[in-house]
Parts: sequence; structure tokens; C-alpha cells
Amino acid sequence: MAQWIMNTISAAGYGGIVLLMFVENVFPPIPSELIMPFAGYMAAQQKFSVLGVVIAGTLGSVLGALPLYYAGRLLGEERLRRLVDRHGRWLLLTCDDLDAAKGWFERRGAVAVLLCRMVPGVRSLISIPAGVAGMNMPLFLLLTMLGSAAWSAALAGAGYVLGQRFGQVQAYLDVVAWTVLGGLLLAYVVRAVRIARREG
Repeated sequence: MAQWIMNTISAAGYGGIVLLMFVENVFPPIPSELIMPFAGYMAAQQKFSVLGVVIAGTLGSVLGALPLYYAGRLLGEERLRRLVDRHGRWLLLTCDDLDAAKGWFERRGAVAVLLCRMVPGVRSLISIPAGVAGMNMPLFLLLTMLGSAAWSAALAGAGYVLGQRFGQVQAYLDVVAWTVLGGLLLAYVVRAVRIARREG
């Protein structure tokens, strides 16, 4: 996976960063923790500018947040509940999860959208309750942009600082990527089984 990410960025430049960060928000197993540090490393090699890398990462994250926001907004709470009732075991969601997310978002709202952009595993999911709640779009975009920019800058900065040592780290990136993906798959199966047992 790491090699594929590197090849995509090397071949497509800033557009590749935008694309990968978009996909990462919609399909989290492609981790930003691999995308942005490599882009930062490329900036250290004078192949990109640091500012360009951060802007591309931020743009991809903002665009990737929109499908989940609109899914929440268009489905609404009642349809979302029906969807979860029917297919919750495959989505790894229950109506209790929706209630908890709704209450959490209502209490923290704008702050949640901002801060969760910097929390792995929650970064993309926060868009759903924001959409269900009908959060003001300009505010949603602003907070998503600010949080995503901070996250992108931190990761790209780490890759930039690694500089020449990135080649030493590169050998371990695929192992880390596949370990994370395997862990997510295992967590998915365990949670699906638990939900199925609870419903049965």
C-alpha cells in the first residue's frame, strides 16, 4: 500500500495528494498518516513546495468530507435509523451509536468538527452527524478546512523533517500499513458479530 501511495504522488503530483486525501476521508483504511508524510518528504527533495503539499492535503480532506456530510443531510435522522436497522451490522452501527453521536455533536457541535479533523478514525465520521444536524455549510467547510489544514501541516512537516532519513523509514511503511488494515478488518468482523448477536 505504501508503495502504491508513493507511486501515485510521484506520478500525479499535487493532484495525486488531493485524490488520495479525498479517498482517505471516504475510505479511512487508506491512511493520511502515510500520504502526507511522504508528500512532505517529496517537498524536502524540492519536488513540491511545502505550502502546495498542505493546500493539496487540505483540499482533498475538505472534498472528502462532503459526501458523508450530504449523506447525513439528505438521509436525515429517520432514514438513517431505518438504514441502520436494516444494514447496521455491515455498517458497524446501531441506533444507540446514532443517539450517542447525536448527543455528542449537539453538545460540542462546531468544536467537534474542528478538533475531530485531527483525530485518526474519527476524522471522516464527524461529517455524518454534522450533516444530520443540518450544520451551516459555510461554517462546516471553514472548520473542516482549519482542522484538516492543521492535520495536513503536522504530517507533512514530519515527512519534511525526516528528509534523507525517510528512505530508512520507507522499508517499514508497508508493514505498518498492512498491519493497520488487518487490524481494521478484524475490528470490523468482531463488531459485526457482536451486533448480529445482539440483534439475534
